[in-house]
Order: sequence, then C-alpha cells, then structure tokens
Amino acid sequence: MGFSITVALRFLREGRFQSLLIIIGVAAGVGVVAYISALIEGLQGNTIRRTLGTQAHVVVRAPDEAALPSRVAGEEAVARETQARAQRTRSLDNWRAVLAAVAATPNVSAVAPVAIGAGLAVRGEAGRAVSITGVELASYDRIVALSDNVVRGAARLGPGETLIGRQLAEDLGVGVGDRVNLRGTGGSADTFTVAGLFDLGNRDLNRRTVYVTLTSAQNLLGIAGGVTHVYARVADLFAADRSAARLRAGAGLEAESWMETNSQLLSALNAQTMSTRLIRIFTSLVVILGIASVLVVSVVQKRKEIGILRAMGATRAQMTGVFLAQGAIVGLVGSILGVALAAGMLWVFSTFVRGADGQALFTVTLPLEMALTISAGALIGGVIAAVAPARRAAQLDPAQAIRL
Repeated sequence: MGFSITVALRFLREGRFQSLLIIIGVAAGVGVVAYISALIEGLQGNTIRRTLGTQAHVVVRAPDEAALPSRVAGEEAVARETQARAQRTRSLDNWRAVLAAVAATPNVSAVAPVAIGAGLAVRGEAGRAVSITGVELASYDRIVALSDNVVRGAARLGPGETLIGRQLAEDLGVGVGDRVNLRGTGGSADTFTVAGLFDLGNRDLNRRTVYVTLTSAQNLLGIAGGVTHVYARVADLFAADRSAARLRAGAGLEAESWMETNSQLLSALNAQTMSTRLIRIFTSLVVILGIASVLVVSVVQKRKEIGILRAMGATRAQMTGVFLAQGAIVGLVGSILGVALAAGMLWVFSTFVRGADGQALFTVTLPLEMALTISAGALIGGVIAAVAPARRAAQLDPAQAIRL
C-alpha cells in the first residue's frame, strides 16, 4: 500500500493542472448533492412543522349521520330519493374509553379530548362566525403546542377565559383583558375575557378559531360532558396512516391521519424526494465518469513510466493499487472540499434569503450524518471510477510500454 500511495501522489503532482480540475469537478458535484439534499430535507421538515403545528397527527371523531331509505314491512326497500342528512354537533359515545383506546395504540405518544363546533363571536356591533374549540390546555399543548404560539397576554385557559387569534382580535377590535360574547350552536351564550392572542401562522385559522375550556365548550355546543374529537400525536409521522387504520379496524372508530387530510402535500413531498434522488444519481454518474476519463488519460500519458516500474519489479497488483489510490485520493479531497462548499452555500441561504416579511425563510444546516454519507459515497465513487484505468495499467506489457 505504501508503494501504491507514494506513486499515486507522484503521478497526481506531475499532472497538477489535470488533477486540480478533476478535484474541482468532484468538489462541485459533491457540493451540489450535499446542498440540494440538505435544502430539500430542511424545506420538507419546515413544511411539515408548519402544517402539523396547527393540527393533530391523527383525529378520531364521531361517525357521520346517514339517511337511509324507508322500508315497507315484508317488501323490498321503496325506491325513493334520499337526501343527505344535515350534520349536527355530536359527542363521541363513551369518549373516555375511546381516549384510552387511542392512547394504547402503538406509535401514539399523546392524546387530548377536544370539543369543536360552530359559533358566533360578538363584540358590540361586530360579529364573526368562529370555530369554538374546547380543550384541556395541558394535554392539548402536547399535540399542537398552542402555548408556544401565544404572542400577547398569557397562555392560560381558566373558567370564563378565552384565547383568540390576532386577526379575529383585529376584526372585533379587542385586546388582552377585553370581553367577548360567544354563542354556540347549542343555544347557549356566555361572556369571556380575552386571556391572550395567538398566531398559528395561518391567517384563516387566526380569524376563525377561538379556544375555551373544555367545560365551557360543552355548555356552548350543547354536548354536556361530551367531546367531539380525540386528537393524537404519533412518534413516527409517516406511520400515522397505519395508526389510523389500526384504530378503524380494531376499535371501529372514525379515524383520519394527517397524511389523508394533506394528501396533496404528501404527494408534493414524495415528488421532491424523487427529484432529489435523481439529482444525486446523475451527479454521481457525472463525477465518476469525470474521474475515470482523467485516469484513463493518465494511463496513456504515463505508459512509459508504468513500463519502467513493471520492469523494475512492480507487480500487476501494485500498479492496480496505484490507480485505485489515485481515485480514492481524488474522491476524498474532492468530497472534503465539496462538503465545505455545501456548508458555505447553506449558510448564505440561511443568512441572506428572505421571505416577503423580511424574515429568514428557515435555517438549514448540513447534518453530520449526511455529510459523512455523501463523503463516503464520493470516496467509493472515486475508487469505482479508477477500476477500469487500473486494470488497463496492470495489463500493459513492460517491454512494449517502454518502447512506446
């Protein structure tokens, strides 16, 4: 190995310009692969965090009410037009048992009971249709982290208190400490004090969502002691559909995962992942072909030197090792430079690329595991690219090579 590495370094130094060009090419290829991979991974992670920051991973709800055709005793069903039934606010039957069943499902890490229904928020002459959401803040925070999104006031929900979105507060002209009248579909109404304002990153949600205690929502919606949904958080995001399917099959519940709710988002993420893989594959092929072409030219240029070394006693295995070592050195140096280039480009992106609000879009870093994986791939690619030139060099006849 010592002989092969020494000769490989000598050959690379003799063709400095040629060696420099191929190392730059490898660095550029590795930099592109590392930059695109980290950027897409960061983009997908940021998109998922923003999307799932305001919703549960799995939602269990009461089944929809269906209108059935009427039947006549002793006869077949009468053929009549059957209209869809208007859905009302319904509570989950035996919801505490449902809550326990969801919590016991594999992959589920947190659960929370929720009561949701339509309502009206009124302040003076201003009124807005809202979604009244009753929660137990401590358990709900483990699903949606509502407290982290409170931008003004206190993140608390006591009796007679409410949390409302920034846009709804602007529409109603209220602030922290003001009072708002809420009217639910159950026919009840009550006045609440605004304990805080939240910003979920979605103007529509900020405009129509109102949080109150679970008991208050039950009274407003006319479902005393009941809940309409059970929210669940899962440990493995991309196994949420399997958890929902298990709940539907085992417990007979109406369960929907975030993957079903956001099917278009999931399709876009899969398309991005596939595009990234294609970029990796073709960039790697270009790098490997570039290294191979340079080493093939090196074999032609150094036929006489190879012949002399063979005549002096160098074995075929040693000559093979010389060119494999060249490929490994080029791949190693190029990968180190490429990773540094990718880290620099990611820093520039995170620092200078801004959104419409003037804030950084999101921070992207190159994970150590990804950097090591890509570097190892470049090293292996360099060795693979050197296989054909190495075999050609090893097969040269010493006498003919020296005469040429």
